[in-house]
Amino acid sequence: MSRRGEIVLHTEAREAVLDITAQVEEALGALGIENGAVLLFCPHTTAALTANEVDDPDVRTDVGRALAAMVPGVPFGHREGNSSAHVRAALLGPSLLLPVAGGRLVLGTWQGVYFLEFDGPRERRVWLFPVG
Repeated sequence: MSRRGEIVLHTEAREAVLDITAQVEEALGALGIENGAVLLFCPHTTAALTANEVDDPDVRTDVGRALAAMVPGVPFGHREGNSSAHVRAALLGPSLLLPVAGGRLVLGTWQGVYFLEFDGPRERRVWLFPVG
């Protein structure tokens, strides 16, 4: 397997939207990624990654509420009872490819990286793979 970094998260609620931008940048430094890109991958089927506004904490709440409204906990066939978590994770996806310059993520003025938990609380991981 190629060189990779890892961020370990401990979510504390059933659903959460966590700003992990600082942890990603710290992991970039540990990997020595100065320029190029980084692939972030979430190896969990009931969690996801996205980039969005991190300046206003209401955005986290709004994103969580909107996803819950789009995919409510209706009766699904999956026997574990967490199908809504699987569907929400599928809508956002497990990965992000982000540019890196000078050892920092290249993001828009208000952007950051979010980890979205849909079936917690749990211990979760985000893997980082250098690109370029």
